[in-house]
Amino acid sequence: MASSPIVSDNNNLKASSGAEKHTFALVSLTSLFFMWGFITCLNDILIPHLKAVFSLTYTEAMLIQFCFFGAYFLVSMPAGQLVKKIGYQRGIVTGLVIASIGCALFYPAADQAVYGLFLGALFVLASGITILQVAANPYVNALGTAETASSRLNLTQAFNALGTTVAPYFGAVLILSVATGAVSELTHAQSEAEQVKLPYLILSAMLAMLAVIFSQLKLPVIKAHSSSSSDTNAVAYLGKTNAIEHRHLALGALGIFVYVGAEVSIGSFLVSFLGEAHIAGLQEADAAKYITYYWGGAMIGRFVGSAIMQKIPAGKVLAFNATMAALLVCVAIVSSGPVAMFAILAVGLFNSIMFPTIFSLALQNLGPHTSQGSGWLCLAIVGGAILPLAQGVLADSIGIQLAFFLPVLCYGYILFYGLKGSHVEQVSSRKQV
Repeated sequence: MASSPIVSDNNNLKASSGAEKHTFALVSLTSLFFMWGFITCLNDILIPHLKAVFSLTYTEAMLIQFCFFGAYFLVSMPAGQLVKKIGYQRGIVTGLVIASIGCALFYPAADQAVYGLFLGALFVLASGITILQVAANPYVNALGTAETASSRLNLTQAFNALGTTVAPYFGAVLILSVATGAVSELTHAQSEAEQVKLPYLILSAMLAMLAVIFSQLKLPVIKAHSSSSSDTNAVAYLGKTNAIEHRHLALGALGIFVYVGAEVSIGSFLVSFLGEAHIAGLQEADAAKYITYYWGGAMIGRFVGSAIMQKIPAGKVLAFNATMAALLVCVAIVSSGPVAMFAILAVGLFNSIMFPTIFSLALQNLGPHTSQGSGWLCLAIVGGAILPLAQGVLADSIGIQLAFFLPVLCYGYILFYGLKGSHVEQVSSRKQV
């Protein structure tokens, strides 16, 4: 393909200027990836904190992830249609505004100390993050050649992992450690109210500021992915009328489902797992800081993976990482002490490239179905709601350590997708008429 889908207002713009626009857009988007990584990872701090405050079972505590990631299931498809209609940039601004409102809702939830209000605030927050995901991921995918899409998305997702690396320390200091000292003087509910208000109000202000900034930026327009493409063109594209009819996208959506479910399940149980007497026996505030190593590995892995996938096919790298992640979880299940502790933390390094790689592989050759395809993939993030809840049920019945066999099954499917499922059907290799 000789031409780029990026079209500026000036049809005589030189190629070098277009490349500069791509670079500027990618640099701008890194701030979004950082922010939603940061916010999503804070759930791993909220879970043990609210579990203690409201005396919840593991199953009840996992409702935090159920409400957060459940928003992806309900909002993703409408978000895909919205982004196709208003464009990637306005979609990003809309997502930022809604996420800012969601963070602000933590103030009344904390003030009333009602668990249900927290879940509602998380749902609103996640709805905004969903719109950001639907808009930003395919946008990054389109800002360059198809051959380097996986590498490019891994690079920007590395800044998402940077957010998840910083968040546990932030949460441990501002939420868990202070709350631990306050519980002796205040009720659990009052302690929680004092510690959760400020962090989420700060996040609300930051998201609102980003919304203003992105509304003023001059970013490239992806004309081929917009609603300006005719309906007949979309229907005729490779003989398919819906993105989900593409086999590699459908299998990729299931890959996103099981990957996010596995990643969130492991992250959600890390603090509790490290608190087990036969693993590390750490207090919540201390265990939370170790989550930084889990997500820090993901950050390093994405930077390294971005470089590796310039030389090695993305599917093979994905399969290798899935194999290593499954083996490490198995080690954590059958061992104890430092071996189990560092095995589960090391999973983050191999999780690193999975989400962006599955995402970019699934979006191959979708043309005008790309926005809709992104909506399907983001809908599949609902795995982060369902699988952690299932693991919570298992943890309550067979113990937290044995419950980790669920992520092992997920990595088995990702291995298949990397080797076989991500291959584009023969018909998809034909040129668009």
